[in-house]
Amino acid sequence: MLKQSDKLNKPYDPKLVEEKIYELWEKSGCFNPDSASANRRATKADKIQNFCIIMPPPNANGSLHLGHALMIALEDAMIRYHRMNGYKTLWLPGADHAGFETQVVYEKKLEKEGSSRFEILKQEGGRDKLYKMIWDFTQENKSYMEDQIKQMGASCDWSRKKFTLDQEIVKSVYRAFKKLYDDKLAYRESAGVNWCAKHQTTLSDLEIKHAERKDALYYIDYGPLAVATVRPETIFADAAVAVNPKDKRYKHLIGKTAKIPLIGKEIKIIGDDSIDIKFGTGAVKITPAHDHNDFEIAKRHGLAFIKTIDEFGRLVSPAPEKYVNMKIGQARESVVADLKIHNLIKKTDENYIHAVATCYKCGTVLEPAVKTQWFIKMTERPKNGGLSLRDAAVKAVKSGKIKFIPKRFEKIFFYWMKNLRDWNISRQIVWGIRIPAWYCVKPNIKNAKEALTHSANTIIIAENGEIPEKCPDCGSEHLEQDRDVFDTWFSSGQWPFLVLGYPDKKDFKNFYPTTVMETGWDIMFFWVARMIMLGLYRTGKIPFKHVYLHGLVRDKDKQKMSKSKGNVVDPLGVVSEYGADALRMALIVGNAPGNDLAYSEDKVRGYRNFANKIWQASRFVLMNLENFDLNAKPKLSAADKKKLNELTKIKKDVSKLIESFKFYAAAEKIYHYFWHTFCDKIIEEMKPRLHQDFGGQARLKNDDLKDKQAAQYVLLEILTGSLKLLHPFMPFITEEIYQNLAIEQVKNKKMLITEKW
Repeated sequence: MLKQSDKLNKPYDPKLVEEKIYELWEKSGCFNPDSASANRRATKADKIQNFCIIMPPPNANGSLHLGHALMIALEDAMIRYHRMNGYKTLWLPGADHAGFETQVVYEKKLEKEGSSRFEILKQEGGRDKLYKMIWDFTQENKSYMEDQIKQMGASCDWSRKKFTLDQEIVKSVYRAFKKLYDDKLAYRESAGVNWCAKHQTTLSDLEIKHAERKDALYYIDYGPLAVATVRPETIFADAAVAVNPKDKRYKHLIGKTAKIPLIGKEIKIIGDDSIDIKFGTGAVKITPAHDHNDFEIAKRHGLAFIKTIDEFGRLVSPAPEKYVNMKIGQARESVVADLKIHNLIKKTDENYIHAVATCYKCGTVLEPAVKTQWFIKMTERPKNGGLSLRDAAVKAVKSGKIKFIPKRFEKIFFYWMKNLRDWNISRQIVWGIRIPAWYCVKPNIKNAKEALTHSANTIIIAENGEIPEKCPDCGSEHLEQDRDVFDTWFSSGQWPFLVLGYPDKKDFKNFYPTTVMETGWDIMFFWVARMIMLGLYRTGKIPFKHVYLHGLVRDKDKQKMSKSKGNVVDPLGVVSEYGADALRMALIVGNAPGNDLAYSEDKVRGYRNFANKIWQASRFVLMNLENFDLNAKPKLSAADKKKLNELTKIKKDVSKLIESFKFYAAAEKIYHYFWHTFCDKIIEEMKPRLHQDFGGQARLKNDDLKDKQAAQYVLLEILTGSLKLLHPFMPFITEEIYQNLAIEQVKNKKMLITEKW
């Protein structure tokens, strides 16, 4: 028999529940797919099915933001639903060292302390010292971040957590790089790159923010013709003037010479089909060392690369001594003034609007530069045949092996892949996985013939990160390791198979390919595309079957959140005030995939009220279970059966919506059912049958008692079923109530709500 429960205090207070419940989950081991609890559920199924999500690893350099909270809410809903349905579920958490991002964060910290990374690097052992400082910083943040993820209710398996700088991860990254190198897909050469003078590193094409600027367009006299440019300070690095061979105005000048103004140096006039006849004068100065397009033109025509701007954005020789050491802006003003003095400016367009490449972190205008870097070939086939990295990824998506949700992102994916260029993976920073390439710097050359065959740039790739003893070509022991580190996305692009222990570990064999990759649409190209390419290349299999892309969480005015705007919302502050369940529901309901979400505190407050409604309805049911016989099978009326059938239908509808990735609709459906059907109708209809006068229990006739037990049975069935339906979205309150149900299965078998749908 059941006794009246008074354990549910009034009103609901998440602060008294959430930490206690999470400890219960962790102690039970239910998050681990290898636990006895998980195996007990799995053996009940005819065939064990696996369901795996690799958590996008948050950067180990700060606190969680609302985007992380949305990610956790969505992924946890998927994991809990499938766990409750008997799947062997693995949700593997991790953290990203986030090379450039983290170093930028740490540099700001050093600046506040009156120091800088450059000062530290000047010290003896400075590189190792700076690395250790950032390591300690990230480990502290990582621990704090894990606690935040737990506060959001994430049911991930912490026993399997990974960090992108774990030794086994790093070694596997080395092996992938060695394979790419052996397959002639990883190569090192001088090429045009994007250089941030503030952070002193190159950035990939994806790390550029194009900003619209208004600059002056100067028409400068080069002798037989005039050229139009917004960068007169770079004229000293000119290698040629180019015109389109089809341009009748200049066709006769091709092969002749022009003169660089102010210094009078003669340069060739060349013809190239890439020149836009309609831009400016139709004649363009070619500055290969300081312009990406000019770099490609120079390669086609064998032009010289003349550098007149250094890594700090200052002019250097062979610019005239007058301009040496000037910053770019100052040099531009000075050069323009001198050109005007010599009447070398034909005209000026002061309102020329154009896009400039800027650093996505600091906004500094990036300087096109030529540097020796490591690149990955994206569109060429491996040495031993097969599809290119790009083509293999495109084929996987086109064939339907990988499905995007929403589907419209497939077109965006294909467009981006079509225009893909080789990937610069070198970063001139300290924090990250150092490139395991060693160079022979003092070769043992015996004669001139050997000098021709042995390159001073002989490359030794250390497959497991070991230090090579000597040059395999000449035996020299004078070797130096590349000072650059890998772009963060190179290691995180291998994340799904790395964390599962490719190629031999049990998790890789059981859970790869993973089921769903859930992440923000804004990193589809940074991360998702690269995971597809590298996953297929390394393992021969797709890394995941579905890609669910959520939108950005914006403020109430739909503005992007940023610290500078002062509109950043701390998700843990919201949890502290309203509870994790309320925030999770507010982020999911009304949030269709791929669409940005406007955050509303009123919405969170509304779901806090809903949590209290769940609590009060549960209290009512529990308080009215006196004399209810758990083993009795009360006779139900047609109306009672209809109510239970409706619950069954709701369960099927919610399941279908979740399995079709319509989490927003599933959460909303159970919300409306619980509040407007269960609370507003069913409970109210049952009150007379319970004979509850709130002052004492009335005497009941035998028939009345049976009717009361039927009402109790229906209420308990619907409450229990509703709690299970709500659990993937609101795990804390549902588990707390479930644990207070005075039911034998819970009390005697210590069952959790997460164990059965």
